[in-house]
Parts: sequence; C-alpha cells; structure tokens
Amino acid sequence: MRTFEKNCNSRERLLPSVFIVLVIALSPGPTSAGQESSAIEKQQRDWPVYGGAPDNDHYSSLAQINRDNVKQLTLAWSYDTGEEGGLETSPLTVSGVLYALTPTQKVFALDAATGKELWKFDSGVNGSQPNRGLAYWSDGKDKRILAGALNFLYALEATTGRPIPEFGTQGRIDLRENLGREPVSAQSIYLTSPGIVYKDLIIVGGRNPETLPAPPGDIRAYDVLTGKLRWSFHTIPHPGEFGYKTWPRQAWKTSGAANNWAGMALDSQRGILYVPTGSAAFDFYGADRIGDDLFANCLIALNAETGKKIWYFQGVHHDIWDRDFPSPPALLAVNRDGKDVEAVAQTTKQGFVYLFDRLTGKPLFPIDVRKYPGSTVPGERTSATQPLPARPAPFARQLLTEKMLTNRTPEVHRWALEQFKKFRSKGQFVPFAIGIDTVIFPGFDGGAEWGGPAVDPETGIIYINSNDVAWTGALAPNTGKNSPRSIYLSQCGVCHGENLTGSPPDFPSLIGIGKRLTWPQMAAIIKNGKGRMTGFPNLTADQTFALLDYLASGESKELKSSAPRTAMKYRFTGYHKFLDPDGYPAVAPPWGTLNAINLNTGEYVWKIPFGEYPDLAAEGQTDTGTESYGGPIVTAGGLLFIGATNFDKQFRAYDKSTGELLWQTTLPFSGNATPATYEVNGRQFVVIAAGGGKDPKSRSGGVYVAFALPAESSNVLQNADCMTKASGISRRSLRLPLWLRAGVLLL
Repeated sequence: MRTFEKNCNSRERLLPSVFIVLVIALSPGPTSAGQESSAIEKQQRDWPVYGGAPDNDHYSSLAQINRDNVKQLTLAWSYDTGEEGGLETSPLTVSGVLYALTPTQKVFALDAATGKELWKFDSGVNGSQPNRGLAYWSDGKDKRILAGALNFLYALEATTGRPIPEFGTQGRIDLRENLGREPVSAQSIYLTSPGIVYKDLIIVGGRNPETLPAPPGDIRAYDVLTGKLRWSFHTIPHPGEFGYKTWPRQAWKTSGAANNWAGMALDSQRGILYVPTGSAAFDFYGADRIGDDLFANCLIALNAETGKKIWYFQGVHHDIWDRDFPSPPALLAVNRDGKDVEAVAQTTKQGFVYLFDRLTGKPLFPIDVRKYPGSTVPGERTSATQPLPARPAPFARQLLTEKMLTNRTPEVHRWALEQFKKFRSKGQFVPFAIGIDTVIFPGFDGGAEWGGPAVDPETGIIYINSNDVAWTGALAPNTGKNSPRSIYLSQCGVCHGENLTGSPPDFPSLIGIGKRLTWPQMAAIIKNGKGRMTGFPNLTADQTFALLDYLASGESKELKSSAPRTAMKYRFTGYHKFLDPDGYPAVAPPWGTLNAINLNTGEYVWKIPFGEYPDLAAEGQTDTGTESYGGPIVTAGGLLFIGATNFDKQFRAYDKSTGELLWQTTLPFSGNATPATYEVNGRQFVVIAAGGGKDPKSRSGGVYVAFALPAESSNVLQNADCMTKASGISRRSLRLPLWLRAGVLLL
C-alpha cells in the first residue's frame, strides 16, 4: 500500500484500487447521506455531550491510541484551576475547544490541543455543590454553553463565555421557579448533572433535599434561545395525572424529590428521553407518602418534544432505603434471536443491570417479583414486593454474612465479628427498625454510582465499576421539640449523625466546626449547601442562628420566636459505613470491582478487583479494590480508560476484551470523574479531571490532565483516517460484518 503524506486533505492522493472498489460498493451514493456521514465523523472526533453522545454510551470511535501503543502515552498538557474542593466533572470538546468547570463552578474554555486558557466565566454564585458537566448547543452559527451554578442555569456564548442577555433574565434562569412551591426563595434545587439538548430545548432535572421540606423533582424543558419554560413532567403527579393514586391525595403539595439528579440519555433519532429518578423525601420513613410513589425510583421514557410519558419502569416501590437510580442509562443495540433490538440499560445501587426494549419498555431479561417483609415501624407501610432482574447476575454482593467479614488481621476480624452480631443482615429491602442497625449491602454509595457505565456498541458489552462496602442505619423517634438540636437532627443528623461525628470522608465530622469556620462561613453552607450537602434556605433567620449556636457551643434551648418545624415522627440516625478501627472496610475484599458483561447473553466477560490502598499495597495486599466515583470510557482502539479510585490517584487503561491492565499513571489528585477523549489536528487526547476530595487524609484540588501519544507517533493511524475521510464513511456508522471487517484489515 502506498504511503500517504501527512496532509491527507489533498483529494489528489490516490487510494489503492482494491480499497476504491470497497468504498464504491458500500458508500451511500450521491445523496445528502454523505454530508450527514461527514458531520457524524466530525462529532465523533469531538466529545460534545456529557457521556460522549446523547445516548450516553461513553464510547469513542477513535483508535489512534490502541492496545499496541497505549504504553507510550505521555502527558500532553495540564490545567490547574487554582482551586480546592474536588472535581467530578467530565469536560466537553467541540472543534478543538475544551469546555469545563472549576471546583467552585466557574466555566472556562481551553485550546484542547495545548491546554491554553481561552476564556473564563465567573457567575459570582461561587457554587460548592458537585457539578458534573456542561451542555452544548449550536445551530451552526449561534453556539452556546449551558452551565449550572447552584440553582441557576446560564447560557454563555461559546466563543467568549459571556452570558447571553436574551436567555432568561440577563443570561440565566432560576430553577427554583415554576415548581408550584412558595416562597421560591425557600426552595432548594441545584443542577449537579448537566441538562440534555434536544433540538431547541435544554431539558433538566436537579438535585433536591432528601429531608422535608423539599420541592418536587419536575423534569423541565426550556427554550434554549429564550429560557422560557416549554414543558414540565410532574414526577409527583397532580390530580388527574397518571400515577396520582399511588400517593396520598395531598402529597403533590407536600412531598418532595423523586428527582432526576443523575442525568439523562436521549435517542435523538426518535426523540425519546430516558429519565432515571431518585427516591421521594424523606428517604427512610414514608408514613406521609404511603403507596408505590410513582414516579420516584423510575426509569421514564418521555417524548422529548412534549414531555408526554411513553413508558416507565419503577425499580423500587415506596423506597425507604435511598435506592435511587444513580446514573444516566446507556442506549445500545443487543442481539435477540439473530436480530438487533434497540435497548436501554440502567445500572443500580443494589448491583443490578436492568435491560429494556427502548421503544416499548419490555424487559429483555426476565424480572423476578419477590416478596419482602413488612415494616415494624408505626405508621410505615412497605410494599409487599420488589422487582429484580434474573439476569445478568448482580455485580455486587447481596448478603453480608459472618464468613464475609474482614480477615486483614485476626484482631480486626474479631472486632468486626463483635460488631456484626449487633446488626440485622438479611439482604435487600429489609425495612429499617427502631434502635437496631440494619445492614445495607452494597452500601448507600454502591454498587454502581453516578459515574455511569460505558457500552461498546460493536459488541454489546457494558463496563461497570462497582462499590462493594457495607453500611448500616436505623430509625429513632423525633423529639418533637422546637429546639436547635431538633432542627439539627431533622436536617443535619441524617448525614452527620446524632452526635455530629459524621462518617468521613463522605460525611465529615462537625465536632469543633465552630473553631474551623466562622459563623458567616457556616451560615453560607447551611443556606447553599456544600459537596454532598444540599442547602436549607427554608430555615428562618432565627432557626439558622439557633443552629449555628448549637454547632458552635453544643447548647440547645427551646425556641420561642420561630414556628415549630414540621418533622417526621421518626428520623434516620445517620449513615454509618462499616469500617474497621484502622479505617478500612470491615468486609472481606474486593471492596471495588470492574465488570464487563455481555448484554446479548447476560454473561460476564470478565470481572477484576479495581483500585488499591497504597498503605496495604506496600504490605503486599494489592487486590483489595476500593470505592470509586466516576465512570469509564471505551474506545475503538480496544481500550477502557478509567480513573475514579479514591485513594491511589491512578488513571488506568485496560484491554477491554480481557481486563488486562495495559497502562497506568499517577494523577496529582484522585480522578473522581469520567474521562473524555477527542482528536485535534490528527492527534487523539484522553483527558480527566483530577480533584480528589474523597480521601480525608489528602487535600483536594482541581487539575485537568490530558494524555496523548508522543507527537511524532500520533500519525500512526492517520493514513487510515485519511481513507475514512476521503470515502465519507464514518467508522462508527459503518458496522460491517465480522468477516468483512477482517477482510478490510487484511487489505
């Protein structure tokens, strides 16, 4: 085969005759399809949507970096935001420009080839909530970045970063509005996952409080040009709407959440939006919302143009375990009886994958409806049954027994056994009891988490990183007193515990917080939230002052000037991760895994421990796995890239077919985010946000790190790319039979 020159844009270069015959036989002919193919190819060299594409498969057709050369990856550039606080965001790249966020939700643009800053936008809101990405819209001339900062959605000019005055009010809309709850200023909703663009709409969910009061989790579509509300889907149905009778009659006025905090996926061709929702508030006691509570804990297929329901599936009826769907679903095609079926895959915290026909909602693997015990807590009424898929087998362990406790040392094992004997451990969907700790396994942060899975559209294999650590929880009566401590227990105690001890690193201790932060700093956090904590703008000034005094001094006197807070009869005693005295999980490894499952068959392709604790690895314990936050991406080069692990700061590349580790490097902070890959000027890059924040022993930051092959090696596959461009055929759209693909490679 002839050698091509570096500049492959010259149409005078002759292709080998045998390849010309193949192109003629397979090309779409002199129609608009050629132009469409060129647009698709350009888009695939970008990473223009959170998750890579609207279908959220985390897949790239780029193959310049592959199994054979991935060990040559080198640092291409890095960009330090200069901020602390951690990063969970996945950047976008469009036409050689990378768009991303700082830890405090400033938006910036970089030259994607060099990391040079082009512009930065500071809203002044100074958000400290997790923010996992941005949305991009363009009609070819007008190009916009849609960015969340706390409760605001901004529209920015993509070329300058300036707010667009015609959008909403001076470039932003307030997501607290149009929820049917007053006053608007007392509502708490944050855009922690980016909206999704469909035509001229930006469709958003939001993060709501998990305690009451909380606004409803409406799914809303706004005009991308004007910011005007175009449609709303009520996840807590109003009178006359489908699902209304699954709640008490007035619940639509008082209940909250059932929100989409994790993000969505979109079938752009058919205009179908796939929306996973979380549990209703309050998370752990639902006497005020007896019933199945549609559309909490659902995967909902909506008409993206109108917001009308097409189908739904509820994964947990009347959820009192905080078992929301934790990530956007992924769209793919699977093989059934020799035919391709368009499917949607949804991962869960319990460690299961649900697979549905994306058009009808029909399960593509059997779902078992299983009976579970009722609650013994007064006023509570649990659902008698819950649905779990029969296949694939769960990717996380389901029942913690004595045999599964840690054996890291004999002393630690004895300690774990003593603690375990105090718990109730009976598997999934066991209702919490009063004063008795119930085991949740996998825990509240596992198996699958918000990073979401990756799917290889060529093979139908889904890749999932899973957490496999146990947590415990219990219920306790509320005091009913209008005191600072009762406010703390009802609003803060869920995460920080009865005695302010928390469960670090996920839920920090508040003991001595008055010595670490000033009162204005604490007041700002109470109002706006920080990290995993939602804000509490519903508290009056007197209640906020009393809570501050309690946090600083520990004193609690009954309030006279403020109206008593509405409180549930029972409260959650706090999230408690089952850790040994040295801070390691008290269950036997693996504590985190990486899983490859063939969704055509439901069989596992491979499963490996994922992540290490450096201190244990130094002692020879290298296959423990760790908790991980952030997902993988998969490429046509045969690779799976993933950071995510909490403690070892590693960014890894695996052989997607075997799970063999091919390359790894140490990041400046843990990469608790999903990477992205793109191509600029013929060179493929892989970039990840490294900010840490999950390890209490390490400080957090905010650095973006990009890797590529050495510049002189980046032309390895450029000839093949030239042939693809010259033919007008997209790699991803050209799905050849296996025998024909092999023939092309031989040519």
